[in-house]
Amino acid sequence: MMKRIYLQLIILLSLYAAGQANTISQIINRADQRNAEFAILAVSADDGKILYHRNADKPMIPASNMKLTASASALHYLGPDYQFKTRIALLGNNLVVIGGGDPVLGDPQIDQRHDRNPGWIFEHIVQLLKDRGLTRFDDVIIDSFFFDLNRVHPSWPADQLNQWYACETSGLNYNRNCVRITASRQASAAVLRMDPDNNYLTLINQLQLITSGNSAIGGYRTTTANRISIRGNLNQSAGFDLAIERPAGLFANLLVRHLRDAGITISGQIVQKYIQQETDLKIVHTFSNSIWDVLDRCNKDSLGLAAESLIKTISAEHTQGRINGEWPHGLKLVERYLNALGVDDAQFTLDDGSGLSRNNRLSCNVLVAVLQDIYQKPYADRYLATLAEAGNDGTIQRFFQHPPYRGKINGKTGYIANVRTFSGICRTLRGDIIFSILTEGGNSETRTAINDITKAIFDGTF
Repeated sequence: MMKRIYLQLIILLSLYAAGQANTISQIINRADQRNAEFAILAVSADDGKILYHRNADKPMIPASNMKLTASASALHYLGPDYQFKTRIALLGNNLVVIGGGDPVLGDPQIDQRHDRNPGWIFEHIVQLLKDRGLTRFDDVIIDSFFFDLNRVHPSWPADQLNQWYACETSGLNYNRNCVRITASRQASAAVLRMDPDNNYLTLINQLQLITSGNSAIGGYRTTTANRISIRGNLNQSAGFDLAIERPAGLFANLLVRHLRDAGITISGQIVQKYIQQETDLKIVHTFSNSIWDVLDRCNKDSLGLAAESLIKTISAEHTQGRINGEWPHGLKLVERYLNALGVDDAQFTLDDGSGLSRNNRLSCNVLVAVLQDIYQKPYADRYLATLAEAGNDGTIQRFFQHPPYRGKINGKTGYIANVRTFSGICRTLRGDIIFSILTEGGNSETRTAINDITKAIFDGTF
């Protein structure tokens, strides 16, 4: 008798739990999502069995989910052992810096990970030269021609080019191609500081001091490159990251400053030009960063510079007779990779690597195919670790903070105006599930809906 009552109780509790769980249909039919369009696909990672699909073949604006195609393509073409290299060399009595497109050179997060102090690379170069007794040079030559000179993508919003996520993509990058601008109130004046400190940028202080309310300041480009107007209201202190123009010049500016501060004479000037590899070039040192450092910043932190550099790098490394990487050629290689996965051309349009362009289109089928391909690779676990982890880090640190989801979902978020996306993997007791959720026309509550759909996929309440 007690056994029968116990079984009835279990059944009732199961029915109650099922009634409480939101199915995917219930979530997308919420009143606050009536204007949102959803595309969803969830499959078993092991055998590809479709667990749920809705508009899975419809091309949608992917926003930063484009970074999944960029990063997976980079591993396909460059391999998991690829190193981004920046070379220091001598050419006659000139000091030469040859960029290799490294998007995390001088990146604060990567430097901190490897216990490197800010400005470490310049200190290292100074010491290398002094150890060789080199204290006088003519010119400092900067070769950033590993990439082409189209540093700004033509489809990016013109009014956002000073934002960190829209920074230029150069063959020689440094500090995310940004400068941190900090404003502080000192007596009756607004004082501006730059980090790293430099004289490459010129700041025009047009701040207004206020005694009540919150500070709101920003940087605005003028008709002169790197001449920035700082405007807004300042109470006590405020700061922001500013994307700079012609970023290779910032590296050169900082290098020359460090050299002169160390007593090394530069009698000539900073020259930017391509150095033929067959010239009488003597390599002094090569600085390297792993592709995995780049992928971590690309996927976990959604650093656009990392994604765009990956696209241009696969172009530069997989071409003959070309001296610099470019977007069109790199994206053609991504297209070939997707075609090799069996993806229909009608389900994608590639315009950039980061997803900032609104001209990109990907279907859920495309994104799931990419993740399925990665899942079968020997480096699958390392790649999946580059994705943000539920409740723990990256762009989903503040989501899925409670069991069973915390630490069991890895994914890539995406957001541009009226577009919210999320693709990744759920590690459930029933097995791993690869999923993609793309939305257009939503609102501020759409992110909550996406998270709830992800939980439903995890729970199996389709």
